[in-house]
Amino acid sequence: MAKKTVNYNQAGASKLPQDKPVVYRIKTNAGQTNYVGVAKRGRAQERIQEHLAAGDVPGAKVEVEQKPSIQDARKTEALAIARSKPKYNKQG
Repeated sequence: MAKKTVNYNQAGASKLPQDKPVVYRIKTNAGQTNYVGVAKRGRAQERIQEHLAAGDVPGAKVEVEQKPSIQDARKTEALAIARSKPKYNKQG
């Protein structure tokens, strides 16, 4: 499915797709993944804005990958977390 990368800020969040569930990765300037998450259809912008407001995950870019269903998004998220072990995903 489609992938898109935007800046990790309010302006970037407003450019995220809303029509399908997504897996999102918050990344550093160097491309290291700090966090992997899932957002249901229509919630991608809101989820990124929640992270920005809380200041809980540092980053420079957000990469989103659209999925056909929330179940597919959750499977992809689990694989991505297992593979890259992002620093800010809860361990265990």
